[in-house]
Amino acid sequence: MDQRLAPIKLDSYQPLREVVCESLRDAIRKGILKPGERIMEIKLAEELGVSRTPVREAIRKLELEGYVVMMPRRGTYVADMSIRDINEIFEIRTALESLSNGLAAEHITEDELEHLQRLLVIIGGYIKEGDMDKIVETDIEFHDLLYHAARNNRLVGIISNLRDQLTRFRTLSMSYPGRLEATLDEHRAIVEAIANGDDRAARKAAEHHMENSEKTLLKAMDAQKKQQEVFAAKKRTHAGRK
Repeated sequence: MDQRLAPIKLDSYQPLREVVCESLRDAIRKGILKPGERIMEIKLAEELGVSRTPVREAIRKLELEGYVVMMPRRGTYVADMSIRDINEIFEIRTALESLSNGLAAEHITEDELEHLQRLLVIIGGYIKEGDMDKIVETDIEFHDLLYHAARNNRLVGIISNLRDQLTRFRTLSMSYPGRLEATLDEHRAIVEAIANGDDRAARKAAEHHMENSEKTLLKAMDAQKKQQEVFAAKKRTHAGRK
């Protein structure tokens, strides 16, 4: 494994194990540490410039979060996502998003509602500009605001963890043709229902959004897989001509 992770800055107020965990989590989300790749404590400690202890503690936490899997006598690997994994995550997340939106319709403040509406405008602007990084960043802010408007801290923690497990696929899904515009329309429906204080409509809007998100992600993953297969076939053909 080549040097890919930046050394940890030791000026953070957070415990070292949390800083290491955040660094590794971010590397997995961005695909720097790839699905199925073996995690080597010694190598990671060297790259991050820390001892093995905080790395080991971070890996244990990442296992609980679903980012890595530890196999007896085989080692630790970056978790790969199967279709079944994605189905299960969306099944749970759809129920929780529905609950969250229903609660938000009951408890949201005027300031929070105004903030949501402002974010819709901002996301629309980024879509026109084609700024995917800003779109993703603002989409996360939009959903975080919805979760907190539900006024249920335990729900926020659980739903955020589930969302984080799919973060690595967010750009892939949103890049699928037509998804950005559809997402914005779905967000508008959510905000409209919440603004009307209609918890039932808010729940339905959340379920619709999650169902479409899952379908799009699976389509995007299938398209990516086919592209990779075509590329691999061309590479083999080219190699055979040499």
